[in-house]
Amino acid sequence: MEDEVFPRSLERFGHNMAACRWLLGTWIVIQYGCAVGYPKANRDSTMRDCSKTPPYLPATVKISTEDLHNIRQEMQAQNISAYIIPATDAHLGEYTAPREKRRQWLSGFTGSSGTAVVTSSRAAVFTDSRYWTQAERQMDCNWELQRTISSGDIVAWIFSEVSSGQQIGFDPFLFSIDEWTRYNNLIKDSGRILHSIPDNLVDKVWGSQRPSLPNSEIYSLPNDFVGDTWQQKVENIRDQMKKHAQKPTAVLLSALEETAWLFNLRAQDIPFNPYFYSYALLAEDSISLFVNNMSRITPELSTYLNTNCPQSTCVKVLDYNQVRESVIDYVKGNVIVWIGTKYTNYGLYEIIPKEKLLAEEYSPAMITKAVKNKKEQELLKNCHIRDAVAVIQYMIWLEKTVPSGTVNENNAGDYVDSLRTKQAYFKGPSFETISASGLNAALPHYRASNETNRGLTINEMYLVDSGGQYLDGTTDITRTVHWGKPSDFEKEAYTRVLIGNLELSMLVFPSATSGRVIESFARRALWEIGLNYGHGTGHGIGNFFSVHEWPAGFQSTNIPLREGMFTSIEPGYYQEGDFGIRIEDIVVVVEAKTEHTFENQKYLTFETVSLVPYDKNLIDTKLMTEIQINHVNNHYKKIRDILGKELKKQNLNEEYTWLEKNTEPLSHGQFVTASLTLLILHVGQAGFRASGLDSSMWPVRVSVLSA
Repeated sequence: MEDEVFPRSLERFGHNMAACRWLLGTWIVIQYGCAVGYPKANRDSTMRDCSKTPPYLPATVKISTEDLHNIRQEMQAQNISAYIIPATDAHLGEYTAPREKRRQWLSGFTGSSGTAVVTSSRAAVFTDSRYWTQAERQMDCNWELQRTISSGDIVAWIFSEVSSGQQIGFDPFLFSIDEWTRYNNLIKDSGRILHSIPDNLVDKVWGSQRPSLPNSEIYSLPNDFVGDTWQQKVENIRDQMKKHAQKPTAVLLSALEETAWLFNLRAQDIPFNPYFYSYALLAEDSISLFVNNMSRITPELSTYLNTNCPQSTCVKVLDYNQVRESVIDYVKGNVIVWIGTKYTNYGLYEIIPKEKLLAEEYSPAMITKAVKNKKEQELLKNCHIRDAVAVIQYMIWLEKTVPSGTVNENNAGDYVDSLRTKQAYFKGPSFETISASGLNAALPHYRASNETNRGLTINEMYLVDSGGQYLDGTTDITRTVHWGKPSDFEKEAYTRVLIGNLELSMLVFPSATSGRVIESFARRALWEIGLNYGHGTGHGIGNFFSVHEWPAGFQSTNIPLREGMFTSIEPGYYQEGDFGIRIEDIVVVVEAKTEHTFENQKYLTFETVSLVPYDKNLIDTKLMTEIQINHVNNHYKKIRDILGKELKKQNLNEEYTWLEKNTEPLSHGQFVTASLTLLILHVGQAGFRASGLDSSMWPVRVSVLSA
């Protein structure tokens, strides 16, 4: 290939002599540079350089020599040759408390994805491409960076260090059942032994430096903000136990959102998530709640959990660390324990005899929680109304402030969070805001930092993905905007992403259809011109829970869609090094009004709950069908009707005016370019002159709405 560069260069310049002289001069300069040497580019001083002696380490790394020495001593005491350290906690959720960040503490690497492995002579972190640069900035030279997260690659690396007959240790509470199965299948026939060690070795080395147990207030939700009382929920789950063919006698709840949902309790042990560290064992005739630091159960909470209840519905509160022993004791009887494998750790799974186990992907609590009753639906819709007020205020602020050149990704992200604090029932952001300008928005999971922070300008796209936690619900919304003149490609990409959002939200489908079956409707308009996006199309969301609420959504592991489920629809497109687009709305699954009902089967569709208009400046309606345009216009009318009342109620006149302007109906003829308008004016005036009329009579007051 390189041999073709010079002839093709000549051809591109048309064999022009000037081009030849330019190429010759360039060749001479290159040869001279090779002879005398150009000044070498400075190595990025924010990254480690382990090739030097001594190694170059930036101030951002953690020096891990002593801690690695100490953990190797613990490994020797346990007779293990390798120790696997995941990034999870015992509840396998998306977020963890500071005391659970073991891999981060030992290695210094703070990325959300990645596994550490320590052997007697080597240590490595395995992570994906999002975090390679970050890892080089945070780890000292005791650690190797392995650019993969594959279990097979991790095990292959371990095998290079661990011989047949030796043991590989792990904390069973930090492994999901599925993860343990993957590792076990890779290791079991190798002669090496996968050894469960319930007492975490990192915790022993971390010692008194380890952050204390979370101690945030545990509180019950007011009745106005719950769909059912906790007693009604207990009755519901027990009823499902009785109707199940295998007749389970208890349900073990391990996910933090399960216990929060069951008892209508909330706290703040986990960043962005209103949970508290807990387990629950809901049996036919007893209820046990395992809570860290039992002093958090105030007299009021104790009364809440134990007033006017027969023995079988009173809640016995036990210490968090007693769960394993309590389950061991319970399974001694003639019982069957029902678990959801997705969120039950191996440390609990391994102690339940398989003949006494009912294992399904999700627990009945998780599935029941995903389907909102009428009151819960109303609550979630109400919080999205107030949240839309904050987002619209943010859009107005951006329009006013970005041209001044004073807005950057960091202060913009902070500002949208601050606007939500003014809305009723606000409890905090639902995740760390993604505030991304220009090329940074091409990274779907981008987070602004001091090193990457960019200013917002009117000449680039800006993507903001943010959300709030309210007593009545959780919100998540993404909007992409451009304040200047976007390119034709930017407009086409944005419009096709919008079409994907609309086509999926308008879809009518049979009940019990899995989200993964219809997910491609959000991609069709992009596929049509060879574009796509590399993330999921949507996730569940709930009533003051995690922003990513399983098991609703469009992924392969989600359960079939049912009426009353809430999910996001968020197609996107990301042009590397240039811009990123995502349009995310929250929708609720509702019954569709169809002309026919095949075999009396119910059909479903989506109702959009998010109430923030799209950016007209980026929409090319020529790419849209009349049906799609009408759908947007109907939604805009809904926004004006619902949100307009709220804005008036809050005396937000400027916001109301902005809303009216930005929800004006779309039409194919609406987006006339200025050049086309001038052409019409020119032709019209010429026609007037040709007919002998005074061209000054030609109407020149034309309203132009630019795309």
